[in-house]
Amino acid sequence: MNRVASDTAAKPLAGWRVLVPRGGPWGDSVAATLRRQGAVPVIAPLINFAPTTDHTELESALTALAAGDFDWVTLTSATTVDVLYAYRAVIPPQTKVAAVGETTAAALQAVGYRVDLVPDLDNSAAGLAEQLIGLEPEPRDILTLRSETAKPVLTGMLTEAGHRVRSVVAYRTVGVPVTERIANDVRSGRINAILVTSGSVAEQVREQFPQIPPSTVLAAIGPRTATDAQAAGLIVDGVADRQTVDALIEVVARFPLLYATDEAAP
Repeated sequence: MNRVASDTAAKPLAGWRVLVPRGGPWGDSVAATLRRQGAVPVIAPLINFAPTTDHTELESALTALAAGDFDWVTLTSATTVDVLYAYRAVIPPQTKVAAVGETTAAALQAVGYRVDLVPDLDNSAAGLAEQLIGLEPEPRDILTLRSETAKPVLTGMLTEAGHRVRSVVAYRTVGVPVTERIANDVRSGRINAILVTSGSVAEQVREQFPQIPPSTVLAAIGPRTATDAQAAGLIVDGVADRQTVDALIEVVARFPLLYATDEAAP
């Protein structure tokens, strides 16, 4: 095999500029993975978390968590991990950690937390509840950390199964305006792909980038996110079959790079 062919196989995203819609440790990890594939990552956080309006309740729950009052703590988004990290929350060894999917699990591991359970098939609140209920036939003390707008699916199913659940709002999701340069890069097609990692991200993509060229690949991290993106009015080009960063990047790599752009261009 000649050198050019070998380099292309090793770096399938050479020449691509890919928008990473979250910052922090998770965004840095995704950017590093993209660079290894030859892409130029453009980290442009589209969402951030705002503090919960009930600080007392959250701080009380995290104090109880550190004290070992819970058998399990559940996390259903990478943003919840950001909250744990911001509060320097302590998860004691006896408390098991359940993550809704690989993205949340990767976010936990990126900041030093362990993960004891990720659903095998259904990366949703219902899927997490079903697997946890199957593992724990006896009543347990469970802390569920959620966003302000999350539906109480997980809490409801665990409670109905007889578990003692403390459900606490950890954060509110807010949009983060991108710079004019990034908006122009998306509008002009200089951004070749946008990673859509949640329904909240999808809403911000639709709101902040009303004119996305047909050549720009929109890749969703899983079927649920793809459904949310379509409901927000986006045309999804590819859907990862697993909720992992690697699977999401593999989806992008299946598409041809229609328009290469100069990284140094203004």
